[in-house]
Amino acid sequence: MSDKPKTSNKLLARLPRGLVDRTPGDIAATDRMLAAIREIYELYGFEAVETPLIEYTDALGKFLPDQDRPNEGVFSFQDDDEQWLSLRYDLTAPLARYVAEHFDTLPKPYRSYRCGWVFRNEKPGPGRFRQFMQFDADTVGTASVAADAEIAMMMADTLERVGIRRGDYVVKVNNRKVLDGVLTAIGLAGEENAGKRLTVLRAIDKLDKFGPEGVRLLLGEGRRDESGDFTKGAGLEAAAIERVLAFTAARGADTAATIANLAAVVGETPQGTEGVAELEQIGALVAAAGYDDGRVVIDPSVVRGLEYYTGPVFEAELTFDVPNERGEIVRFGSVGGGGRYDGLVSRFRGEPVPATGFSIGVSRLFSALKAIRSPLVTDAAGPGPVVVLVMDREEIGHYQRMVATLRQAGIRAELYLGTSGMKAQMKYADRRGAPCVVIQGSNERAAGEVTIKDLALGAELASLGKDREDYLQKQAEAQFSVKEAELVDAVRRVLARRAA
Repeated sequence: MSDKPKTSNKLLARLPRGLVDRTPGDIAATDRMLAAIREIYELYGFEAVETPLIEYTDALGKFLPDQDRPNEGVFSFQDDDEQWLSLRYDLTAPLARYVAEHFDTLPKPYRSYRCGWVFRNEKPGPGRFRQFMQFDADTVGTASVAADAEIAMMMADTLERVGIRRGDYVVKVNNRKVLDGVLTAIGLAGEENAGKRLTVLRAIDKLDKFGPEGVRLLLGEGRRDESGDFTKGAGLEAAAIERVLAFTAARGADTAATIANLAAVVGETPQGTEGVAELEQIGALVAAAGYDDGRVVIDPSVVRGLEYYTGPVFEAELTFDVPNERGEIVRFGSVGGGGRYDGLVSRFRGEPVPATGFSIGVSRLFSALKAIRSPLVTDAAGPGPVVVLVMDREEIGHYQRMVATLRQAGIRAELYLGTSGMKAQMKYADRRGAPCVVIQGSNERAAGEVTIKDLALGAELASLGKDREDYLQKQAEAQFSVKEAELVDAVRRVLARRAA
């Protein structure tokens, strides 16, 4: 007899890290949220377009960690012709390719929105996924800051449409030209400092997460996180670090004060001065439309982490606190952002093509709406399908005909296709959320009848009081027989009771 341990050929069912499965309820709730967002985008005149999940790697550009390896930050593979392809890491870079490819036939400015999955080849963690959904809106073909101001105001309207109350969010606006002016002032101009500028940019983008002291470390030698992983810093000198932090803290009591503070930080640098002037214009446009009541503000702490932004940048931040699973008070923070990216389309065209846009992090916004119990995502899902039970397997064709009759009448219905008896079938229908089941045994079939059982009303019978008359009335409604020809009308009565 062998002492070798028995091995199992059974495959371990496991979900890859950084990915999630979605239930029917989550999908339905997400669809309702997306419909509300789409409503605002279309109200502003944006139209839908869809691009594929896969693009040529060079078309996406190296705007995630600037490494030589094609699959750094993105998921990449080689085609049979040795061309590098990548899963898209956002919806903006594919839009730039699409606009460039169809430039002559598209109206300019071109206003579009897109919704879909994006992928990041990064270390997963809490709230950090390798696959997630974005919902973008972009205007391509105008350099006017009025387009940027409009995007910011649309962000505010979108958040309110999905159920975020005014006062529980803020749309922050900054300008990358202002930061570029600061970086020039501290000696980081020129192509030779491109890598260091990117490190500074990503350090500032962590301000909400790590606070000023954490950013100070990232601007200096580096920071070690709770897991022990060390992130190398930008290596700036102390004076330069203080100037960058002064830039992030330049927000004043009102727009005028913020503009004055920024002007002082950037000094005489041309880029910085231009950026401050653009922010002043955006502030005036927002005020003219009445959105300067706390909904849209100028905030220098916003820089956005992607390298391709060239002007105004935006971030939609939720300001309310909620308890997490452990009872700790947390803030969701950013649920979307964007900005001006005048260079992306130009990469394909060889001529200036200005563009600006905004992206909503769908999963993050969905989690926030669940936390505040927004009806948009917490409303109970509709009833499941009516289930026709199989009492006699020799008559399955007859049962299928009943199912077809219900479907032709526009009623969700399914035939039980398992092999279990009546008790198990009833349990199945209950787990499916069926409003009722249709039962026909040999006696009912001989009489040309069917029995309808209202599952919700049947469950209520157990909780009724001692009023016998009320009980008998409810019992008659919970289970009753009708002629087979009256099946559709009978089921509709049950559904109408459920909807009332």
